[in-house]
Amino acid sequence: AAVVAGALLLLSAWMLNPLCLALAPLAVLFLVGYSYTKRFTWLSHWILGFTDGIAAAGGWIAVRAAFAPPVYVLWFALTVWIAGFDLIYACQDVEFDRQHRLHSVPARFGIPAALATARACHALTVAAFALLGVMMGLGWLYWLGVAVVAGLLVYEHSLVSANDLSRLDIAFFNVNGYIAVILFLAVLAGRVA
Repeated sequence: AAVVAGALLLLSAWMLNPLCLALAPLAVLFLVGYSYTKRFTWLSHWILGFTDGIAAAGGWIAVRAAFAPPVYVLWFALTVWIAGFDLIYACQDVEFDRQHRLHSVPARFGIPAALATARACHALTVAAFALLGVMMGLGWLYWLGVAVVAGLLVYEHSLVSANDLSRLDIAFFNVNGYIAVILFLAVLAGRVA
């Protein structure tokens, strides 16, 4: 099944454009490899974000057949957003990670440091989405969406603390689900208003 899926990926990339085909093996390398990174580096949260960000960059390249400055900003925004919420989620696995010699920021540096790092990642996320709005000339509805996302990120961080991770699932699953939908709608609306 994996071989068929890989062949279908390469066929699809070939049908899109030469750059997509050239980059497809690199995307596969990250998609397959990132799940192993917890075995050797606590940077795995950012590698996960970078890997997921490949989808956005791939979408851009599929349509435009070229890299451009906005794609790097979008890729960075997704890298730090996903790393931030993965840092929060990893706080529940500290003992498991330590026991099984897996690497993560919470296991290496502690939960307070992981939550502070997640806040920094999410501040960078909002800054990157703001920069993207400027670069792309997106309208006021985009900016409204970014403001709502910033508020949701603040809310997400208010749900968890080093002493209380009981609402971690709400912070991780619910809030980030809303953020994804709001960002999508904000970009669409920002293109017209």
